Amino acid sequence: DEQEHQTPDVNFAVNVCCFFFFFFNSQLCLLTQPPPHFFIPRPFIMPNLIPPKIPDGEKVDFDDIHRKRMEKDLTELQTLIEAHFESRKKEEEELISLKDRIEKRRSERAEQHRIRSEREKERQKRLEEERARKEEEEAKKRAEDDAKKKKTLTSLHFGGYMQKTEKRSGKRQTEREKKKKILSERRKSLDIENMNQESLKAKAKELWEWMHELEAEKFELQYQFARQKYEINVLRNRVSDHQKTRTGKSTAKMSVLKRL
Repeated sequence: DEQEHQTPDVNFAVNVCCFFFFFFNSQLCLLTQPPPHFFIPRPFIMPNLIPPKIPDGEKVDFDDIHRKRMEKDLTELQTLIEAHFESRKKEEEELISLKDRIEKRRSERAEQHRIRSEREKERQKRLEEERARKEEEEAKKRAEDDAKKKKTLTSLHFGGYMQKTEKRSGKRQTEREKKKKILSERRKSLDIENMNQESLKAKAKELWEWMHELEAEKFELQYQFARQKYEINVLRNRVSDHQKTRTGKSTAKMSVLKRL
């Protein structure tokens, strides 16, 4: 049907093209002829053109075709606009969700940092208290050791010296017992049979922090032990020097008495 409706238009176009072809061809022939001695203009004769006949039947409604095309283009454009706004809305929702996740993660990190800093402050406070207590105990112990050493230097009786050595050995034994007691108190049992994954993670974190504290205490104790050992060696050297000077003075007195 469309080919039949388009046939008159095609015939009309063919006729127009033929007219212009013959017209320009005739003009070209006139221009290519040699010029005569005098120019006589020829009258232009319009050829008889027969307008194309539109066949009877259903006529083509170009306005309807144009309207349908416009409606189709408008529908496609609306579909594209809706798809664009839908994708943009989805991207905005994803961006908002991402921002919320970032803010949540940031707040969680800040809370974790705060808890960690509080625990670190508490641990440092405990260490300071423990260090002060140990320093006080060490000062008392050094005072007691100095008093005992002075008594040892002034006492020349061997029995008293043996009794003091026995007391020291007894004290060492009591120190060992104290050490065993402290270790038994610090050795905790691990009840992890009925724990879930979160509880196990918390327990592992607690044990790690406890091990960290123990390592710090161990380092401090090693430093204190080395310091005490150095002080003991210094005191021993002083005692030996003092005894040498006393023996030298006694021998000098004996030699003087013999001469007399």
